[in-house]
Amino acid sequence: MSRTPEAVYSRIRREVADRADVLWDVALALHADPEYAFAEHHAAALLTDELERAGLVVRREVAGMPTAFTAGSGEGPPTVALLLEYDALPGLGHACGHNLIAAAGLGATFAVHTVLDALGGAVLAVGSPAEEGGGGKALEVAAGVFNGVDAALMFHPGVYSWRRAPLTAQEQHRVGFHGRAAHPTGNPTEGIDALAALVELFNVLAALGRRLPEASHIRGIVTHGGTATNIVPEYAEGLFGLRAATSRALDDLGEQLRTCAEGVALATGTRVTVERATVRYDHFRDSEVLSERFAAHLARAGIDLTAPVPGVHLGSSDIGNVSVRLPAIHPFVAVMDADGSDHTPEFAAASASGRAREVMLAAAEALACTAADVLHSADLREEAWARHREAAAAGR
Repeated sequence: MSRTPEAVYSRIRREVADRADVLWDVALALHADPEYAFAEHHAAALLTDELERAGLVVRREVAGMPTAFTAGSGEGPPTVALLLEYDALPGLGHACGHNLIAAAGLGATFAVHTVLDALGGAVLAVGSPAEEGGGGKALEVAAGVFNGVDAALMFHPGVYSWRRAPLTAQEQHRVGFHGRAAHPTGNPTEGIDALAALVELFNVLAALGRRLPEASHIRGIVTHGGTATNIVPEYAEGLFGLRAATSRALDDLGEQLRTCAEGVALATGTRVTVERATVRYDHFRDSEVLSERFAAHLARAGIDLTAPVPGVHLGSSDIGNVSVRLPAIHPFVAVMDADGSDHTPEFAAASASGRAREVMLAAAEALACTAADVLHSADLREEAWARHREAAAAGR
């Protein structure tokens, strides 16, 4: 497998170092002005302006989303995508460190852009809104944004430094029971209690949960339970979140939810509707060969990545939808110690710390060097795709 010339790596490192202050200013600007799903207007404007100023061809409002964008340079194939996230968490700001993801992706894009003359191919920065809720990357996949892309690369700040992300598949379903209203004392036998049916579904799902496989669960809330205490509820509705280790297991879990709901409806004389309420997030399928390249490049900065702890899952992300379509990486790099957690005020503060700056710059360099490897080596691309197809065929 041919090796990327050292001169290319040196140019990448120099480009990231020269832009270090600019990249950190971007990260801090995003951190100071947190914006939420599909409303990241200032973030998208800031990032696209920087990319356009560097000479990349910017397309705004891609996939029908006002805050999604792409920025390309060069001509593929091959083409490598660098992913930027920039949405925040309501009430917590950048407590997941997306300001660092955006800045690192920006820096990596700049660096690859400057070395395309030595590599050939194309680089595509993909700005993806609403990772925290809404699934910007899922919508971009469906719209064909990643068609013709050979690999998709990003990193995520965290409390662990892991080569790959153990991210589950997830979706939400809305379950509605339809009964018949009645007065509980005037004509109680004429009523069909939809709320009682919904409560019974919770009981059935609690029993089901005790025998679900690792990483699978169903959690629900009541979103509508009636209109008055002196009326038998004719309609009741719950919202249920489903997670599973793989997308195939999530399909099975969805069928189990539907079977349970239909059984409860039959037993209670109600009618039930079950529908998906959110964009589906597929499980993350790591491109091991590319993650190993990233880890090797990151080690140059003194940051060592390990395998994730067995049995630990860190939620879900729309990067999963990208990873089931093409080789992708999503390593975690710690910006605070493992005794903390993301989605906390402490993590939001860590995302603007000196350690965060060092991690962001090291990740930008490692992402760019990995992207250069993808563009330079046909053998690496072929190996990544071969392993990707094997994993898909096995349902992993």
